[in-house]
Amino acid sequence: MVEFVQWQLYPAWLAAVQALGYQIAPHIVDAANHGVPQHRKRLMLVLTRSARPLMLRLPARPHMPVAQIIDFDVGKWSPIEKPGRSAATLKRIANGRRTHGDRFVAPYYGSGSGVTGRSIGRPIGTITTRDRWAVIDGDRMRMLTKEEGRDAMSFPTNYILPQQHRLAMHMLGNAVPPVVACDVLNAIKAAA
Repeated sequence: MVEFVQWQLYPAWLAAVQALGYQIAPHIVDAANHGVPQHRKRLMLVLTRSARPLMLRLPARPHMPVAQIIDFDVGKWSPIEKPGRSAATLKRIANGRRTHGDRFVAPYYGSGSGVTGRSIGRPIGTITTRDRWAVIDGDRMRMLTKEEGRDAMSFPTNYILPQQHRLAMHMLGNAVPPVVACDVLNAIKAAA
């Protein structure tokens, strides 16, 4: 997590690692900059026993819009206007419609892009271990499918996911997008 470097004990941790003979090169990596259709910032620490820190040259790819991984013909859609739908959700959707039109994504819980949602013409926000992102299409909505979660993480389409949606999303939310992992490992190999 990016917040690790703001941790109160980070300077002590850093000093301890350096005392063990390691050089530390921190890299803040956003998956969207690697062509993954989600903004997912992570801290990658490269520790080496070398004279200097190993600074990586990571490739930069164009951002992929989340629209490329959303299938509007699948999933369990429900009407937006239904008994029990929270006022906050309805307000978020109304704001999103004004900003993005009839099709957009929004966090189901009000954080991140919680006020207006997010255009499907840009990467989605971080895929977490819980069902967080709702797909809005006119007067209906649903959560991302596990297949869309897989695609938003850059896993191959033949990657086998658990049958249970909740477990699949939990596993995906804990993962490092494979494209990012490959880019980091290839950059380490090139710099070594």
